[in-house]
Amino acid sequence: MADSGITKRALAASFKDLMREKPFLKIGIAEICEGCDMNRKSFYYHFKDKYALVNWIFDTETGLLFRSCGDRAEDRLAELCAYLWQNRDFYRKALRVEGQNSFAWHFRDNCVRGLVVKISRSYSSAFCTDFLTDAAVCAVKRWLCEKDPVHHTDFFKKLCPLLCR
Repeated sequence: MADSGITKRALAASFKDLMREKPFLKIGIAEICEGCDMNRKSFYYHFKDKYALVNWIFDTETGLLFRSCGDRAEDRLAELCAYLWQNRDFYRKALRVEGQNSFAWHFRDNCVRGLVVKISRSYSSAFCTDFLTDAAVCAVKRWLCEKDPVHHTDFFKKLCPLLCR
C-alpha cells in the first residue's frame, strides 16, 4: 500500500495548482483527483472534503515551520506572516470562503487562537482572548486580500505590538 503522506501531498499539489487558476468554490473533487491521476475514493479515504484538504495543507506546512522556529510566540507569529506572504495567492482565496468547516474558521480556532493564548498570558478572560483572536484574523484577512499588501515584515511590525505586550 502506498504511503499515506505521498498520496496526501499529491492531492495537495494538485489542489494548489488548481487554486492558481480558479476560486476555491469552483474546484471539484474530481478535478483535484484528475490532476494527480487518482480516483475520488482515494481522496475520500484521506480527506472528508476539500476544506479538510486546505486545513491539512496549512497544518502540515506550518507545523514544519513552527518546529524549526522554536516555541517563542513572537517568532511563530513572524514565521506565520512570512509563510502567509509566500503563499498569499493560495490563502487569499482560501480565507475568502466563510462558514462552518471553512479554512477561515480553522485558521482562527487552530492557529491564531493558539498564538494569542501564548502571546497574551496577561489577559485572563476568555473575552479578551476571543477579541484579540478575532481582531488578528480580520487583520490577516484584510492584509492578504488587499490589492497590494504590504510586505510581511511590515505587517508583522504592525501586528506584533498589538498582540505582544
